Amino acid sequence: MAESEQKPTPENMTMMQAFEWYVPDDHKHWTRLHDNVPQLKAIGIDNMWIPPGCKASSPSGNGYDIYDLYDLGEFDQKGSKGTKWGTREELVTLVKKANEVGVGIYWDAVLNHKAAADHKEKCEAQEVDPDNRNKTTSDPYEIDAWLGFDFPGRGEKYSEQKYHWYHFTGTDYNAENNKSAIYKILGDKTKGWAKAGDVDGEKGNYDYLMFADLDYEHPEVKADVIAWGKWLSKEVTLKGIRFDAIKHFSEDFLREFITTMDEEYGAGWFFVGEFWKDSLDDMSRYLERMGKKFSLFDAPLVYNFSQMSKTEGADLRKVFDDSLVQIEPVNAVTLVMNHDTQPYQALEAPIEPFFKPLAYALILLRNQGYPCVFYGDLYGIKGEHPFPPACGGALPALTLARKLYAYGEQDDYFDFATCIGWVRKGTWDRRFGCAVVLSNAGPGEKRMHVGEMHAGEKWTDVLGWEQGEVEIGEDGFGAFTCPGVSLSVWVNKDAEGRDQFGKFDSDIYKS
Repeated sequence: MAESEQKPTPENMTMMQAFEWYVPDDHKHWTRLHDNVPQLKAIGIDNMWIPPGCKASSPSGNGYDIYDLYDLGEFDQKGSKGTKWGTREELVTLVKKANEVGVGIYWDAVLNHKAAADHKEKCEAQEVDPDNRNKTTSDPYEIDAWLGFDFPGRGEKYSEQKYHWYHFTGTDYNAENNKSAIYKILGDKTKGWAKAGDVDGEKGNYDYLMFADLDYEHPEVKADVIAWGKWLSKEVTLKGIRFDAIKHFSEDFLREFITTMDEEYGAGWFFVGEFWKDSLDDMSRYLERMGKKFSLFDAPLVYNFSQMSKTEGADLRKVFDDSLVQIEPVNAVTLVMNHDTQPYQALEAPIEPFFKPLAYALILLRNQGYPCVFYGDLYGIKGEHPFPPACGGALPALTLARKLYAYGEQDDYFDFATCIGWVRKGTWDRRFGCAVVLSNAGPGEKRMHVGEMHAGEKWTDVLGWEQGEVEIGEDGFGAFTCPGVSLSVWVNKDAEGRDQFGKFDSDIYKS
């Protein structure tokens, strides 16, 4: 088949979580992202998962303490007009700029709960065992709980729906006696938690997570949140949604929400859920029930990375064992860190710094999964315990190497526990390919076959961590090396794009 008749090779896509928990509370995040979108696109970032842009419980809230879905930083509520990230106008300007340079926006939808109610309401409830929410620990009694949401700053603009005690399944504070507990809200028909199987079965029934827990059995809740989805996609040009805490709210509702978005705006939106669990069976079943129109973050792979980073001489050949990307490569979003895994925050699965470059190479330069790069690893982490950019500043080079060279047939050289490698041989229209070697012990070397079509080429490490050249033999083989406890990414030194490396500016705060 002539090259003109061959189909172009699809471009590798990379997403980025475009925030970290400790971003400065200066309300300038949308503006900073706006100014940096072009350079993110230049290193191969195609889609940005931005932080929750809805009004939080305070001007400093990251948005997971969500107050009003319909306030994107437009109304004077909860202490400010803007959110921690900025105003609605700045958000719209960011999205417009991203669209101009070809970067899609994924919204972070926090649909499980509401926080910072406007007034208290009395309702009947029962205390439950925190470790088994199906077990009650008190008789039913009346509590005075923060469950009334009037949205006085917004009024009835965009939505007339107000929220009352009967729109929620649970809460965590009784103002009557100043007691904190998990309260299951009761009603005329003794609502209780979501039905078994519609939420995760951890802790008996994991419907309740925090704050005032929304009841997706209530028709007004379902109607208002679906209306919000339609409204949001008209107000902000999106390419997808990241759903927070999907273990904790109705799977049936989420399926209906996604179907509505597809029908309303056409299939093709990207949907990914935070299902932070190391049970591969549970994750696979969830994807099956969602009809595979959905992706999940590969939490089991993060746990593997974490464990290997803390185990001397870990067997790198087993890095993908029992990971989501191993069994569901099309529906797995692979990652190394995010706002839930960074140090001093949730401590879910922190990864030792030396292992991060290896982990990023494993998700960025292979042909399975959809990799997600973390803002805190690109730009560093602020706050009380600051961290510099990860990977010795080499992460932009890895994302760019993915965009330019990680194409074609993949041959693995997983033949030694502490030193592995693989080759991407390139395609007819993305012909350069790459060879990757990584070690979690001493210096490594792999004799690998990149193809006879590369014979005579001289390859160098795009990271600059390994010196010298490798000349590809007539048989298509080269002897590729890497430093100890490190990696190298070898590419033809004359390959297109080699001049694009080394230009990323990680000083996003201009400090």
